[in-house]
Amino acid sequence: MLLNSRTLTLVESLLPRADVLRISVLPIEGGGRVLDCGISAPGGIGAGLAMARVCLADLADVTIVPGEVDGRPIPVVQVYTDHPVSACLASQYAGWQLAEGKFFAMGSGPMRAAYGKEAIFEKIGLREDATEGVVGVLEGRKLPPPAIVARIAESCRVTPEQVTLLIAPTASLAGGLQVVARSIETALHKLSEHDFDLSRIVSAHGTAPLPPVAKDDLAAIGRTNDAILYGARVVLYVTGDDDSLNAVGPKVPARSSRDFGEPFASIFARYNHDFYAVDPHLFSPAEIVFQNLSTGRVHAFGGTEPGVLARSFWS
Repeated sequence: MLLNSRTLTLVESLLPRADVLRISVLPIEGGGRVLDCGISAPGGIGAGLAMARVCLADLADVTIVPGEVDGRPIPVVQVYTDHPVSACLASQYAGWQLAEGKFFAMGSGPMRAAYGKEAIFEKIGLREDATEGVVGVLEGRKLPPPAIVARIAESCRVTPEQVTLLIAPTASLAGGLQVVARSIETALHKLSEHDFDLSRIVSAHGTAPLPPVAKDDLAAIGRTNDAILYGARVVLYVTGDDDSLNAVGPKVPARSSRDFGEPFASIFARYNHDFYAVDPHLFSPAEIVFQNLSTGRVHAFGGTEPGVLARSFWS
């Protein structure tokens, strides 16, 4: 199952609907193309759903369902997949640092499987040769310069003309939605850090509230992180024994972190906006449930924090 090939098919299906999705398709000098989903183009919920599906290599369904936070109605981003490791860790995880001059972005999407040099691929394998081209997703407010496209092409062993990137800022409907669609991914990444056997995970379901669009990207980073840390609920369908689930379970939810309990904007400010100073154990869903298909037992850990979400979203 080639992740980039299937995602290119998805992208091609989006292009005839670019006006409906309110996105712009822009060529890059020197080759490649960018789908602007929220910088100059207005984008929207549809564009955000498309970005999330691209991030997940079209191996997951992403929908909007009704929900509430502290008594107020709010949309909830729902994700479910029967290919959680491929969709979330080989594709969706934002693990590729891309920098050129003043441009910086973390790369997501199936292009990462063609690059294949991140540490996570030593655990999961799933590297691929993407002879037809590669697709990636960036979170940012500036279009990627030609040098970034050229670097991606060289790293993925394709030509610049074979690179397709989707981009939106965090403080946009599309950008915020594709971030909040990472509920399952954060759970799987935390499990990988605790050396859990990821091959035991058969299917997955996750939800997280879609926060109001913030006035700027820094505030939006706070709200989208809070949506996961204090609002995401993940159900993993697994096989194997129950004792190992009881052992790892308490280590997965965000509440296992020393920084848990405040809105992320406050935590981030305390560390002078240095992501790497924040306790890495914080970045995980609020609640995780293991449904063991081998034994029929259910194991639940963590819980949501509506009060913290309300402070983040409404104040």
